[in-house]
Amino acid sequence: MIKKSIVKDVASLALPAVGEMILYMMIGVFDTMMVGQYGGNLAVSSVGLSAEIINTFSNIFISVGISVAVTSLVARRIGAKEHSNAEEYASLGFMAGIILALCISALLFAFSGKILSLAGATDEVIAVGTVYMKIVSLGIFFNMMMNIMNAILRGSGNTKVPLLASLVINFINIFLDWVLIFGKFGMPELGIKGAAIATAIAHISGFIFISLYIRSKSAISIRLKYINGFSVHKIKDLLKLAIPSSMQEAAFSISRLLSTFIIMRTGTIAFASNQIANTVESVSFMPGWGVAIAATTLVGHKIGEKDYKKAKDYANTSIFIGVVIMLLCSLIFLLFPGFLIRLFIGESEKEVIGLGTLCLKVASIEQPFLAVSMIAGGALKGSGDTKTPFMVSLISCWAIRLPLMYYLIYILRLSVVFVWLITAIQWSFDGILLFILFKRKFKKGEVSLESTSH
Repeated sequence: MIKKSIVKDVASLALPAVGEMILYMMIGVFDTMMVGQYGGNLAVSSVGLSAEIINTFSNIFISVGISVAVTSLVARRIGAKEHSNAEEYASLGFMAGIILALCISALLFAFSGKILSLAGATDEVIAVGTVYMKIVSLGIFFNMMMNIMNAILRGSGNTKVPLLASLVINFINIFLDWVLIFGKFGMPELGIKGAAIATAIAHISGFIFISLYIRSKSAISIRLKYINGFSVHKIKDLLKLAIPSSMQEAAFSISRLLSTFIIMRTGTIAFASNQIANTVESVSFMPGWGVAIAATTLVGHKIGEKDYKKAKDYANTSIFIGVVIMLLCSLIFLLFPGFLIRLFIGESEKEVIGLGTLCLKVASIEQPFLAVSMIAGGALKGSGDTKTPFMVSLISCWAIRLPLMYYLIYILRLSVVFVWLITAIQWSFDGILLFILFKRKFKKGEVSLESTSH
């Protein structure tokens, strides 16, 4: 039974997180939209492929790696009223994030052209995409560091300040996109280079905003004393959660990236159609991710308090809310697919619009399964179990998605619409299996005590 008080608790954390996720996604949406209007399918393909590669690295190691571990550990320590331990985990997570973010940014900057070439991009896409990737790689370092600081805030139950930061980032990004891409207010018309500069500046601005808040007002701060004399035991706790979570994202993101490389070889029209449909659908992910963040935090707090029944109630309510929201997204994709695709590309690109419209219709199938996968996975991570979501993702991505993608798209050369049929099958399997395993773990309101014994 759904309780009003629990819905209220979930909503109070989830709504700001949903807003934050949507606003971050809008950076990519507006970049794609504006460069699509500016340069057609070549511009969409170049920016889309570059952004996909950058996001893959960032997500694997930071967004769904270190950040998830930090949120889970901070939430459980706060639930157990262990403030100093929460700050120690936050500080160690930040230290690990700096090292990883520097390596990722340097790699993307130094090898951008080679990475795009390995992706099977055409010479035109490589030429344009390399410029975009090099510039954005400078800003993505600050974005990754901000992501970890946001994870600290979420773990402490604060999802409102990360939302404010995302508002700042979006305002700066949209304004500078318009000014720099199209050459407004006397600025030169920079096109795709302008979109990259706008994104990098927006990321740096967001980092400064969150840094100032963490330093002066946050309940949980980053303390140098914990970094200088770091605890090996706590580093192991962090890695114990971060590595399976990173591997889960790697299983998904690398298979998605390989799929992107396969689609790129079918031509820029098919790739642009897929990229625009992906961009539209990515907005629908955000409610699921926002509710998943709430589930991770609330379940983590209750596990820390050893209130396992309440942890289960929060998890079940979060799943229910997420499924309802994403079913509404399914309805929108079915009713208005053509309108949504046309927002990103000129009316003259009729083939792109036609293919993209079909892709979005198929995408409507997977929305509720996506919600279950994300939120049940978030609840499990809040309880300290990052291995189960990883194993499910590994099976669905590498035993279902990639083999089907290789055979149907690469070998048989079927339409890009079949890519979306394959992902619908993948997410259906993923959501159902993860829900079964989640129910088994939370049976009778009891969860593993493995992560509450520190």
